[in-house]
Amino acid sequence: MSAAAAPPKKLVDRFLNRVERIGNALPDPTTLFAIMTLLVILMSAVVAWFDVAVAHPKTGAEVRAVSLLTIEGLHRMMTGLVTNFTGFAPLGTVLVALIGIGVAEVSGFIGALMRLLVLNAPRRLLTPIVVFAGVMSNAASEVGYVLLVPLAGLIFLAAGRHPVLGLAAAFAGVSGGYSANLVLGTIDPLLSGLTQEAARIVDPGYSVSPMANYYFMVVSTFLVTGLGWWVTEKIVAPRFGKFEGAVDDQEQIQALTAAERRGLVYALIVGAILTALVLWGLLPADGFLRKIGASGSESVLHSPFLTGIVAFIFAAGVALGVAYGVGAGTIRNDRDVIRGMNQQMSTLGGYMVLVFFAAQFVAFFNWTNLGLILAIEGAGFLSALGMPQVPLLLAFIVLCAAINLVMGSASAKWALMAPVFVPMFMLLGYPPEITQNAYRIGDSVTNIISPMMSYFALIIAFFQRYVPNAGIGTLVSTMVPYSIVFLIGWSIMFVIWIMLGIPVGPGSPLSLPVAP
Repeated sequence: MSAAAAPPKKLVDRFLNRVERIGNALPDPTTLFAIMTLLVILMSAVVAWFDVAVAHPKTGAEVRAVSLLTIEGLHRMMTGLVTNFTGFAPLGTVLVALIGIGVAEVSGFIGALMRLLVLNAPRRLLTPIVVFAGVMSNAASEVGYVLLVPLAGLIFLAAGRHPVLGLAAAFAGVSGGYSANLVLGTIDPLLSGLTQEAARIVDPGYSVSPMANYYFMVVSTFLVTGLGWWVTEKIVAPRFGKFEGAVDDQEQIQALTAAERRGLVYALIVGAILTALVLWGLLPADGFLRKIGASGSESVLHSPFLTGIVAFIFAAGVALGVAYGVGAGTIRNDRDVIRGMNQQMSTLGGYMVLVFFAAQFVAFFNWTNLGLILAIEGAGFLSALGMPQVPLLLAFIVLCAAINLVMGSASAKWALMAPVFVPMFMLLGYPPEITQNAYRIGDSVTNIISPMMSYFALIIAFFQRYVPNAGIGTLVSTMVPYSIVFLIGWSIMFVIWIMLGIPVGPGSPLSLPVAP
């Protein structure tokens, strides 16, 4: 019997049970936002009654709390309820991006691409390619969880290795490497929109691009792949012997069909054309994707292409999905394309409800000046401590990693945390892009050991195919080494990155001026 099948240690089991109880005691994220919104309304009245006021560190203007428990506050809440929702920055960007990705996913393009990648991997490179494929699958939302993880188990089994190693490596890439990628996904415009809303508490004109952390993401892709490879082979693999369990005869690795290969060729051709068009529009000084002003052509960093990167994600998703679908025969007419868009949108009902309450919370927090007051007071406290930038950001990463154990949704956590920490760190001279980057590291590394992660139960079910008595302790004891190594390795990389003064993304500043 392998080590994974042994009963979990009592200390680990007690810890996991405590985490599970705490997480289950929390309300649904939507309910949590509704409660927080009501608390903001009540707190605004209390703070305004005590006539709390602070001086804005940049303008010197007096900032006072504004109560929403007044006639004027009631009117503002009533008239702003709809516009708070429709004007919420992440809403439109996420919906547009998902429409395009929906076509690519429903046509079968994303699934076929991942299968091609892992099925053709040399045996000695199987582990890093599975981890890498997991990281890349993040661009297409949940497809990595439902397709790549079980596929990796079967591939490792066919290669004569324990299938749980494949499950663990894929899960580490998909979930532990959630904030790494070579391309932008749906999470990037979502988080940048929340960060932008929070940054505008201090600077109403501040803009955060979906590519705010892109440089760091790209390098992180190879870091996570390397670390995941090392942990799998050096720490996890020795715990598993040769797999001797029974496997359902129906569980077989499906090779790509001729139609699927033809579809990938079509998609490759379209992808090459799209790449050529982008280069044509960006490389020349007068390229059509650049902004030409009175003073001449602006840099690529300020081009309409990067500003409107969500439009490109939409267009690329549709174009590649249609090209693959036509070649593979999964798309025969316009109705199939629309079906792909509809299917992706139909899964967003819960997200739309969550966003409605999150938008009210963020708007009310901004209207009442509570966010700005808290940021100014918090920044003053941290400044008085004299804590250097690096230790402060590392402490923030650890805080995010800990909160992630009891609250699984990345967007829900950031919607709660961003209005407090982004303005606070801005007043200390730390740009929102760097704060968001630190959050993404902490949010990713503990995904794979958090019982509150939405796909946690599904991964346990995959484990139980090969280890029938596997439970939460089995999964977490297998994945804890990945979390620890990812946290240490990613944090070290982040520190080196900051100390070298490298921007975390195109146009992302390294610092902000601090008011005297």
